[in-house]
Amino acid sequence: MSQPRTAVVTGASSGIGAATARRLAAEGFHVFCAARRRDRIEALAAEIGGTPVECDVTSEPSVAALAGLVGERLDVLVNNAGGAFGSAPVAGADEEDWRRMYEVNVIGLMRVTRALLPALLASGAGTILNVGSTAGRVAYEGGAGYTAAKHGTKVVTETLRLELWDQPVRVMEIAPGMVRTDEFALVRFEGDRQKADAVYAGVAEPLVAEDVADAIGWMVTRPPHVNVDQLVIKPRAQAAQHKVHRQG
Repeated sequence: MSQPRTAVVTGASSGIGAATARRLAAEGFHVFCAARRRDRIEALAAEIGGTPVECDVTSEPSVAALAGLVGERLDVLVNNAGGAFGSAPVAGADEEDWRRMYEVNVIGLMRVTRALLPALLASGAGTILNVGSTAGRVAYEGGAGYTAAKHGTKVVTETLRLELWDQPVRVMEIAPGMVRTDEFALVRFEGDRQKADAVYAGVAEPLVAEDVADAIGWMVTRPPHVNVDQLVIKPRAQAAQHKVHRQG
């Protein structure tokens, strides 16, 4: 009897991460749901038959514990843990916000990938999928810290692909545009619901987490010789970062 396919999803406690965990479970993966908020990942893991792992990607011991729990073999890693903090211009930037964004979106991604790469290689056909952003491709006012971090996600992905070109592992990135989730904008604007809602004001159909999870599910289930290097996904209403159709 063959072993069940396994997947790790970081940042699985909400939004794209939780939706991705559900989608991969539906595809037949046993999912390790990794995030800091244990109550949420325990509920999610119970729902999908996965394994909850309390994990902070900014902590080396925490990531080492994740790798120990996963074991010697892993089929898919979805580096989803990330976040945007603040929207100040460079002249008024908060150093701690920038540091936190780089720590989770770039260093955390590196830390988890480094820890789990041996298990991905051992599978004989591993997949690393990094959740980037259209912010990793286009600069915009008030977003320098986040766009710099997500450009980092993009470049780390490209470098990994070059470094692992002769190994049995694929390296992919999905770059979503406007996605309405319960927490992303709210966290960015430090709980200011009015500012968070203004991001999506008048947009009839922004993407939702399930749209991105659906694309991730497709990407990681292509035949092993097919590498979807990068997939940019936006709502129809968003032609570019600065050009969004708003009604009313």
